Formats: sequence, C-alpha cells, structure tokens
Amino acid sequence: MRSLTPRGIREAARREGISINQFIASASGEKLAAWAMEGYLAARGRRGDRAQFEAALARVGADEPAPGDEV
Repeated sequence: MRSLTPRGIREAARREGISINQFIASASGEKLAAWAMEGYLAARGRRGDRAQFEAALARVGADEPAPGDEV
C-alpha cells in the first residue's frame, strides 16, 4: 500500500504528473465509484436465483468453442 503521508501523496501526484488537488480529487472519485459498485453488486447478488442460473447452464450446448473463443 502506498504511503498516505503528505510526502507520499505529493510523490504520487508528481509521478502521475498532476497537482496534489487533482490527485486527491481523483482518488476521492475512484473511492466513491468503488462504493457505488459495491452497492450495485450487492443488490444484484440479492436478486440472484440459483434455479434460474442452473437452468441457463443446462441450456448451454456441448459444441466446441468457435476459433478464437477458446479459454
């Protein structure tokens, strides 16, 4: 984890080529986006239905993947 001291923040901003204010604003925005995504994923998880998931998997064919789609 990067240092959260004023020196660490100053160095990180310098490495990114931005001001300290821009760095802090960007970091704050990223954190808010992460919190929003966490809430979204939790809500989606609560709506999940195991039976529907299993039914969807049962519909998947046994065909070989198309060229370029291999895992």
